[in-house]
Amino acid sequence: MNKTISRRSVVGALCVASLGVTSFSQVAFAKNPIMTALEAQKEVKNKSAVLVDVRHPMEWKETGIAEGAVPISMHEGGFLAKLDKAIGGDKSKKIALICATGARSAYIQKELLKRGYGNVVSVAEGMVGGPNGKGWIPRGLPIKKINIDAK
Repeated sequence: MNKTISRRSVVGALCVASLGVTSFSQVAFAKNPIMTALEAQKEVKNKSAVLVDVRHPMEWKETGIAEGAVPISMHEGGFLAKLDKAIGGDKSKKIALICATGARSAYIQKELLKRGYGNVVSVAEGMVGGPNGKGWIPRGLPIKKINIDAK
């Protein structure tokens, strides 16, 4: 079994995300656990989940990342190795994934579940909001500016 997230699967996720395909989101969210930005913030504060921002580094630079999030871009190599480091190698640890609107995080959630990560949740409304909620930034939740050269 290939343990890496392939370039083809990432491109597929980007196509879905860029098209804003509602039916994909509804299907993905209906089958896999989701949480709101407010719930994610609470879990990060309680240290009951690792919040992972999977967006592109230029998106981090533009908006910042959620306070307490770990920036691990799905667009760069070594995604799984970086994720494993962030969770201390414990695939049962709760991982909350966040992207811009929830489509990419739902896609990566599905891929991680296939690879044996047992407790992966999508922050369905994402950083900027979309069909599944207002979003981290519009809710006024804390943001951390990030220097993409020093991530």
